[in-house]
Parts: sequence; structure tokens; C-alpha cells
Amino acid sequence: MSTLDALQAALAEEHATLWTYGVLGARTSQSASPALYDAVTAAYRRHRARRDQLRLLVRDAGGEPVAAAVAYELDGALVRPPQVQRAAVGLEAAGVETLLALVARSSGEVRDWALTEATWSAVWQLELGGAAQTWPGAPELD
Repeated sequence: MSTLDALQAALAEEHATLWTYGVLGARTSQSASPALYDAVTAAYRRHRARRDQLRLLVRDAGGEPVAAAVAYELDGALVRPPQVQRAAVGLEAAGVETLLALVARSSGEVRDWALTEATWSAVWQLELGGAAQTWPGAPELD
């Protein structure tokens, strides 16, 4: 897998993540679950910026950014705060794995950026109520 392929994979992941965070935000009550609402909103904003940066990086690498799908599959019911929270933790975990694949296949500024973003997602899992992991993004090492 080339750097461009890894960038495209990360961009495709971000498209799905943004779509899912949009659904999670719509199913989170600002008045009933303000902390969860704020966490989901902050994550959506960070991922939107990440998606935009990935589009630029793909273009800089000579590629045409992969387009978002019309819709994505959701895993299970997402109607209660614990379900929304688990889904958000899962999004961040998947993002860490994808970004670490980009770290492994890139260098310089792209690698630095991907590592910063992977670290943010690993830490954000904790903000969302996830458990600390010895090797975030590399479950095979646990």
C-alpha cells in the first residue's frame, strides 16, 4: 500500500465517521445528556477538519480524493446515550487504526500529522468513556 492509498483509506474512513457522528449528534439530547452532546459535537468538528486536511493531502500526493458514499451502515440501535457513547468510542478506535496505517506508510509532515490525529482519537476515546488501552490502534499487541 502506497502513501496515497493510505491517505485515500483514511479519507474514506473520515467520510464514514462524519456521517455517523452526524447521526449520533441527531440522537443525542443537549438537555438530557449535555456532556455526551458536547463530546459528540467536538468530535464531529475535529473529524470535519481532519477530512478537509485529508482531501488536501490526497491532492498534494497527486490523487483525486475519494468521494463519500450516499449513506453508511450503522451497527445496531443508537437510541440511548450508552449506545451512542459506545458507537462514538468505536469510531475513534477505528480511526486510530486507520491513521496508524497512514503513519506506517508515510514520512515527514504527513506522518507527523497522522500521528497527532491518531493520538487525539486515542485520547478522545477516554473522553467518550472508553477504557484506556496499552496499544491503542493495535489490538493485536494487547
